[in-house]
Amino acid sequence: MKRINDGMILKDYLSHSDFEQYFSFQAAQYAQLFHAKAGDYLMHEGEVPAYLYYLHTGRVKLYLTLSNGKVSLIDFFEAPCFIGEMELIGVQRESRAIQALGDCYCLALPVSKCKEQLLNDALFLRKLCIYLGTKNSRNVAALSQNQAFPLANRLAAFLLYASADGYYKEPHTHTAEYLGVSYRHLLQTFSTFLQNGYITKEKRGYHLVNPVPLEDMARTIEL
Repeated sequence: MKRINDGMILKDYLSHSDFEQYFSFQAAQYAQLFHAKAGDYLMHEGEVPAYLYYLHTGRVKLYLTLSNGKVSLIDFFEAPCFIGEMELIGVQRESRAIQALGDCYCLALPVSKCKEQLLNDALFLRKLCIYLGTKNSRNVAALSQNQAFPLANRLAAFLLYASADGYYKEPHTHTAEYLGVSYRHLLQTFSTFLQNGYITKEKRGYHLVNPVPLEDMARTIEL
């Protein structure tokens, strides 16, 4: 991920987002702009975040390496959203790994300069509470979906959400764990999607060549 050192571009991104509406102090004077390409890390696992990020454009995934070395996919986030808010308020000190699925642009506030203002800003804290509550509701809804709907519908939604530029690249082991199904059951459903012509397997990953039926299946589990 690279910082974009161009004041005019930064100003343009600020003007086309609701970033400044989250703060009662002049956050724009501290704001920086970062760009991440697909595969770039916004945060590395185990580091203490130097910035509070506001994802302006793009989607990212969050995962954790367990003590036994197993990698666990935790969640996906899309713009607009905050990244690093849990570390800022002290829920956790070190970050999880957060990786860009495609091109991402982030507005960022350096924690070293803004931490006290952020933690004493009633407007920011109120909006952050709403944001965290919404995220929790989404997670509860996702859990309900895992329990109530067939794998085909859930996998269709997952493929659409986890893909970038029409390609899906997540390891099957991560996907099976995330969806709460066996590896074998997942492969059987992938095979059905391949046979039906919804996806094709290529060097870049699985290409979503016919997303319409996937979108139809995904739509049935929207809550």
